[in-house]
Amino acid sequence: MSITVSQLEEARRALDAPLFADVGGDAAVSFEFFPPKNEAAEASMWEAVKTLEPLGPRFASVTYGAGGTTRDRTHGTVARIAAETGIPAAAHLTCVEAARDDVLAVADGFWQAGVRRIVALRGDPPVLGQQFQPHPQGFRGAAELVEALAKLHPFDISVAAYPEQHPESPDLAADLDNLKRKLDAGATRALCQFFFSPEVFFRFRDAAAAAGITAEIVPGILPVSNFAQTRKFATACGTGIPPWMARLFDGLDDHPAARQLIAATIAAELCRKLYAGGVRAFHFYTLNRAELSYAICHLLGLRPKAAAQAAAA
Repeated sequence: MSITVSQLEEARRALDAPLFADVGGDAAVSFEFFPPKNEAAEASMWEAVKTLEPLGPRFASVTYGAGGTTRDRTHGTVARIAAETGIPAAAHLTCVEAARDDVLAVADGFWQAGVRRIVALRGDPPVLGQQFQPHPQGFRGAAELVEALAKLHPFDISVAAYPEQHPESPDLAADLDNLKRKLDAGATRALCQFFFSPEVFFRFRDAAAAAGITAEIVPGILPVSNFAQTRKFATACGTGIPPWMARLFDGLDDHPAARQLIAATIAAELCRKLYAGGVRAFHFYTLNRAELSYAICHLLGLRPKAAAQAAAA
């Protein structure tokens, strides 16, 4: 792990003082949501969006279901964020089971709706465990998708990165080579899959730099509100769960408030260690809930923009 002198000083402050004392509030954050399935879920998600909006996120992204199964709901959610909030909206877009022209038509629809950011992904097959097979008239992967999007409109494009290696990748070198192709094709940054140990991110960041990757790499943070669900997510994407973490959640199935407190503690500690290592951008997988992400942002020194401006006046 490459550490600068200023980062060592920050790490010392983190050890010598209360963990979150005088954290500068200089972190940039973004949030991910998924399109709701019904009116109750939509109300809950929208409440989360409005709660997090005052923190001034760089963008809010909305996921796109396997095989484009949430296409219309994704479009509607992204368009509403773009139209009704001050948060720049980012639409996920995949190339699974879709012809090239169809994918680009969706992207153009996003642009016409005022969406200027895309999270470009290869995407997962609709059946869990299936191998990805390109559509006969489709994109062969995210790099081709990024290249076409960059030619279609001047989108701000994010792509995915896997600090613990993509499950289908033969090795880390191949994974990094694929990431570099996506960035070289026109992407602005990489958003990392979630992880639970800061060393995982620091090793990946250094390996990416050694591979000639200079673009921004943003750690993905998943505050764990449901450990069983998180274990399923982790198994699907190749994320390791430390044994100590499983032990912390053991016996809390009937204690949701205690789970929330422990989840916040774990995610906050991870973010603080990343911050001490020089990280100043975080991408939160909210699962359409605001409380944990908002609490961690508060610990990192972020405050509602209107309140901060009023205090400075």
